[in-house]
Amino acid sequence: MTIQTQQLCKIYNQDTDYPVHAVHQLDLTIAQGEFVAVMGPSGSGKTTLLNMLGGIDTPSSGTVDIDGCNICDLDEKALIAFRRDHIGFIFQDYSLLPVLTALENVEFVMQLQGHSEQECRQRATELLTQVGLADQLHKVPSKLSGGQQQRVAVARALAPRPRFVMADEPTANLDAKSTAELLDIMLHLNEQEGTTFIFSTHDPRVIKRARRVIVFEDGQLKQDKLQQENAQEDVA
Repeated sequence: MTIQTQQLCKIYNQDTDYPVHAVHQLDLTIAQGEFVAVMGPSGSGKTTLLNMLGGIDTPSSGTVDIDGCNICDLDEKALIAFRRDHIGFIFQDYSLLPVLTALENVEFVMQLQGHSEQECRQRATELLTQVGLADQLHKVPSKLSGGQQQRVAVARALAPRPRFVMADEPTANLDAKSTAELLDIMLHLNEQEGTTFIFSTHDPRVIKRARRVIVFEDGQLKQDKLQQENAQEDVA
């Protein structure tokens, strides 16, 4: 699956004297299997872009086409189903359900998809083991460290086998060791599952590991470069 935007715009305060062009006339293509970092200063439009690509936010104009489907044309019910089945989200504040255990948090979206209890339990256990939390399955988020909660969030995002994962500043609250470990896990899962990762980030550690870096400034694309050799050297 490929994400393609055409003349994508998001304008806040559109009907006032002071409109804010968060994203301006963006043409962008991201293919399945990419590991992309979107960087830029605060207020540059990074998070707004991810939210529109993931169907959380509605563009002011333009299109977001995912594998031939313009998600901007979907009604609310169809869009919710599309996000559930094709797009995973990793939020800076983790956004785990506090009353559920790590295992239950990861199982939740699969349950919404209608998978059996056995399928949910097996997939969630495998993913949490992959992210190094095999001994933390039955702990609620408040009993986990920040790094552990972010690993649960990664496992939850991958559980329904999405084609794309949108990660908004996923390392912002993590120390260097946790960041390196988390990036290793996501790169491994990217290669193993073929899932596309799109990061909004300020973190030079994420930018260094990305295979493609998109630079955003004032809602506009300023630079788009591949750095495959660097990423391969870092992972080796």
